[in-house]
Amino acid sequence: KWPHGFFTQQFWPLYPAEFIPALRPDVKIYRAKQVHGNTVVTPKEVEQFVGAETEIGKLDKDFLPPADGIVTEQADRAVWICTADCTPVLIGDVETGQVAAIHAGWRGTAQKIVPVAIARLQSNGSQLKNLRIAMGPAIAGEVYQVDVQVAAQVGASIIPSDSPQEILDTLQWLPNPPILPDQEDGKVRLDVRRVNELQLERMGISGEQVAIAPHCTYQQPEHFFSYRRDKEKKVQWSGIVSS
Repeated sequence: KWPHGFFTQQFWPLYPAEFIPALRPDVKIYRAKQVHGNTVVTPKEVEQFVGAETEIGKLDKDFLPPADGIVTEQADRAVWICTADCTPVLIGDVETGQVAAIHAGWRGTAQKIVPVAIARLQSNGSQLKNLRIAMGPAIAGEVYQVDVQVAAQVGASIIPSDSPQEILDTLQWLPNPPILPDQEDGKVRLDVRRVNELQLERMGISGEQVAIAPHCTYQQPEHFFSYRRDKEKKVQWSGIVSS
């Protein structure tokens, strides 16, 4: 329905323009300057920012609009995001053919970027039941150590409470809990993909509509770059094409 892919480190340092033929040749490519927020743009808004005639595929990120999600409004638009530990999320609508690509790190997840993107799809006629959502390779909760304040901030996106401790306690008792204990004081392990999954669940999206890749960027150095592991600014790309 929608050509898409979560690409590995083997494609570095190519830009999507150089491997889009693997998905579908002759489509327009759209990207944004990722800033760990919850802004979602459309291809039209990207064009308004860079100029309609600009070749976006290989453009340096500093010339792109600041956003962490792109939602299409017409066919044959390839939307791309890059990640190194954050969660890449691709969404397709089985009825409208429209798609979204989202960069969901802990900051974006705390700001509910995936629900924000879905709201934009809905404003263009999508119904929740028609969405199919895939979360790609990202750092696994079992190895992602964060401050308890970070975990509480992310957890607040699914637990309505002003008390960080209450949020942490509630998260620990959820089925398949998104936080795990850590040996270090003031730290926990955080599963960002699981939090995104719980956000979707709370929107009324069925688990059957969601697929989560079993890959961990941190634990699979042969396939993925990991900023947490290597402290290098190298990324893998994820993209999807509207139909």
